[in-house]
Amino acid sequence: MALGTLDHPYDILIIGAGVIGSSAAATFARQGRKVLLLERSLKEPDRIVGELLQPGGVTALTKLGLGSCLIGIDACPVKGYEVHYRGEKVVFWYPLVDGKKPEGRSFHHGKFVSKLREAARKEGNVTTLECNVTGLIKNEHSGKVIGVRCSSGEKTNNQYFAHLTIISDGHASNFRASFNKRKPVAKSRFWGLELVDAKLPDQHLAYGVIGSGPPVLIYQIGARDTRILVDIPNELHAKLSGIAGVKCHIRNTVIPTLPESVRPAVENALREGRLRSMANSWLPSTLNNVAGIVLIGDAMNIRHPLVGGGMTVGLNDLVILSGLLSFQEVPSLKNEKLVMAQIQKLHSQRQKVSITLNVLAQALYSLFVADDPQLQILQRGFVRYIQNGGSRIDEPAGLLGGVIHSPVLLFYHFFSVAIYSLWIYICERCVQSFWNLGLALLECIRVFLKACEVFLPFVILEIWN
Repeated sequence: MALGTLDHPYDILIIGAGVIGSSAAATFARQGRKVLLLERSLKEPDRIVGELLQPGGVTALTKLGLGSCLIGIDACPVKGYEVHYRGEKVVFWYPLVDGKKPEGRSFHHGKFVSKLREAARKEGNVTTLECNVTGLIKNEHSGKVIGVRCSSGEKTNNQYFAHLTIISDGHASNFRASFNKRKPVAKSRFWGLELVDAKLPDQHLAYGVIGSGPPVLIYQIGARDTRILVDIPNELHAKLSGIAGVKCHIRNTVIPTLPESVRPAVENALREGRLRSMANSWLPSTLNNVAGIVLIGDAMNIRHPLVGGGMTVGLNDLVILSGLLSFQEVPSLKNEKLVMAQIQKLHSQRQKVSITLNVLAQALYSLFVADDPQLQILQRGFVRYIQNGGSRIDEPAGLLGGVIHSPVLLFYHFFSVAIYSLWIYICERCVQSFWNLGLALLECIRVFLKACEVFLPFVILEIWN
């Protein structure tokens, strides 16, 4: 009897063959599970994000046995960041882990996905189909998800069944709404250009430009190719007249703030390249209470791509999930109660990594966009704080790189930045005149409340959900 029927279902059915879906297919197939991987289009994807994998993500990929997928795709080592702030710059390297300097990787997203799909296809237990999943099939009595409906060519009502369905169809998931009442919130967009032969000061660093408007990211994605991402908040975008207005904004406002060696390549890309955009969304995860289903990757949880943490969170989630659903833990995926209990464990076991990177992304974006006087004080304090070096730069770099997983440490450094920002502000005001102290203290209260407003709601939502 053919696999995928109601009487002879697959072990696992995966919707979406992106980074996480393809990795999941290969991982579970190697555990001996029969896997069906469904993808709307198996052409090489062409996206402007999902191109920087932090060291923590590289480690997770290696744990899954897929580290070789970073070879042969013209990937570039990423050893740290250089932040440019109003003419100043500060470099922070990823800290030592077990005596070694960890490295991330940056690459063309499509090449990486294609390599992961190839790894999945090589597994004898994986069947890959190109089709459009149109709906989920539920048991009419228990409500358990038991399969999917999909269309392919002229066939509009194909049905495939599995003991467990994994939804990994990305940030624009078609099925998330059935399990999560929250909708992704996007307050800005990244506008991206691909630069050719850009002269970066150091090709092994990613660059962040802040202090003169919304943040800009620059990182190499190939031997000759470099990505620049310009954040444009929704309010600003509404004032610009389409793509022409965005190009004018980049040319007149953004380029003058960039490292001089990069500017000619950006000018050339504006004239000859393709300017594309993608929403920068945020969505906290929600505990899944529906049997037969698990959401993973951006289908479950989204954070601002500023820190490049999305793939790292998703791959770490997969490391945890593959352990929870291994044959040693779950001999048969038919055991609905055991599978459900293991999936719910995922939400607690993932929190060290997910809370750290999710909250860091949202809080850091607020500091980097700095769209009010209080945030500008905090932004300057952040730069001065990491300029002190030592643990003040190594530990934040480790949190950013996904090699240190500690929400408590993130809390400590964020509010250390806040307090340091207040100290700098008070000193500067009192140098001008001691009589400024009273007004400075009032402003410090506003700044500290702003810090709480930026940080605490995201922590609470991540933990609560």
